[in-house]
Amino acid sequence: MNLKSKKITTMRGHSAEIFYKALEAVEPGAAVKRYCRVDGEHLFIGDRVYELGKYKNLFLIGAGKATAPMAAAMEDILGKRVTGGIIIVKYGHLADLARINLIEAGHPLPDKNGQHGTDAILNLARDAGKDDLVICLISGGGSALMPLPVHGLTLKDKQETIKVLLSCGANIHEINAIRKHTSMIKGGRLAQAAYPATLVSLILSDVVGDDLDVIASGPTVPDSSTFSRCMEILHRYNILKKIPKTVLNHIQVGASGKVSETPNTDDPAFEKTYNLIIGSNFESLLAARQEAESLGYKVLVLSSMIEGETRDIAHFHGAIAREIIKTGNPLPPPACILSGGETTVTLKGKGLGGRNQEFALAAAIDIAGKNDVVVLSGGTDGNDGPTDAAGAFSDTFTLERAGEIGIDPYNFLMNNDSYHFFQKLGDLFITGPTNTNVMDLRIVLVK
Repeated sequence: MNLKSKKITTMRGHSAEIFYKALEAVEPGAAVKRYCRVDGEHLFIGDRVYELGKYKNLFLIGAGKATAPMAAAMEDILGKRVTGGIIIVKYGHLADLARINLIEAGHPLPDKNGQHGTDAILNLARDAGKDDLVICLISGGGSALMPLPVHGLTLKDKQETIKVLLSCGANIHEINAIRKHTSMIKGGRLAQAAYPATLVSLILSDVVGDDLDVIASGPTVPDSSTFSRCMEILHRYNILKKIPKTVLNHIQVGASGKVSETPNTDDPAFEKTYNLIIGSNFESLLAARQEAESLGYKVLVLSSMIEGETRDIAHFHGAIAREIIKTGNPLPPPACILSGGETTVTLKGKGLGGRNQEFALAAAIDIAGKNDVVVLSGGTDGNDGPTDAAGAFSDTFTLERAGEIGIDPYNFLMNNDSYHFFQKLGDLFITGPTNTNVMDLRIVLVK
C-alpha cells in the first residue's frame, strides 16, 4: 500500500468514527432519559410536571424506527405504572419490552401490519378517558408505519401514491401533506382521538427545521397544510394522472370544502397536548464536530437544514473541498466539513441506491484526483433507500479504482445505481439498524 492510500485509509477510519459519535448523541433511550424522570409520584417531562397519582391509567403508544428503545427507556423510568400500550416499528428495529405490544411493519412503503397496528393505536387512544395519561413516542418513519387510510381509500391506494411521491422528487414536507390528508391518524387526528385524556408526545426529529407538524406527519400536532396545498403539490410535479383516481378525487373534494380539514390550533384537543423534541440532526452534528476536532481537524458545520437535489448538493460540497485545497478557504486543512438534512433524488434510471450513496458517487466525480479527500454520507437510521447500506464512502481515488476494474461511474450515476457501483468497490457503509433516525449526516475530510 502506498503512502497516499494509507492516508486515505486513515481518513476513512476517521470519518466512520465521527459518524458513530454523532449517532451516540441521538441514541433514543438516552435522549428519553435526558428529558424524563420520576421523583416519587411526580413525572418530570421537559419543563412539565405530571402528578402520577391523578391518573387512572398510563398508556404508551407511538411509531417510528427509533421508538423501540424509546419505549424501553420509558418502561425503565415508569415501571409497573405503565398500564399498557402499542408501538409500531420497522422490521428488525426491536427492543425487549415488558408491558408494551411491539408491532413490526413496512417502511418506506406501508403494509397491512402497519395498518392493523395503527387501527389498534387509534382505538386505544379513543378509549382513553379524561383521567388517563397517554405518552406518545414518535420518530422518523412514523408516517409510513402508521398507515390508516380515510374511508373510501385502500392501503394499496396509499402505497401507490407514496411510490409516485418518492420518485417524483417531492420533499418530505410535500409528501407528508398528502399523507395527512389521506389519513385517519395523521395531521393531529391522533390528538383528537385521545382527547379528553392528557397527551404527551416525545419526538425524535427526522425533518429539516424540526417542524413538529411534519415529523411522522404530525399525529399529535395542529396541521398547517390544507387540501388546496395538496392540489398544488400534485400540479407542481405533474402527477395528477399518476396517483390513484380515488386519492385524487378525495383531495379534490377536500379542496372544494366538502371534506373536513385536519385539526388546527383552535381544536380543544391541543389544550391537553404537549409536544417535546428530545433529539435532532443538529445535536448529532455538534457531537460530530467535537469528535472531528479531537482527531485534529478544523471543522465547519454548514447546516442541519440542507435540502435539494442530491447531485447538486454533492457538487456544492465538492466545490468546498476543492476551494480548501486551492486557497485554504473557508478554513485551512486538515479540514472537516459537516452537514445534515435530507436531500432528494429524482429517479431517471432503474438502478438501486439511496440519496446518501448517490451523494457519495456524485461527490467522487468532483474530488477525483484531488489531494487526500474523503467523503462519507450516511443515513442515521442505518438505511439508505431500499438497500441494506446506510450510505457509502468515496475518496480521491474512487474513480481511479473504478477504472481499474472496468466500471464507469457516470453510467452508474445516470442509472441511479450507486449501490451496485459501491458494492463492486467494497465501499458501502453498512451499520445495520441503528434504532435512531435524525436524517442524514455528510462528512467531507480534506487533509
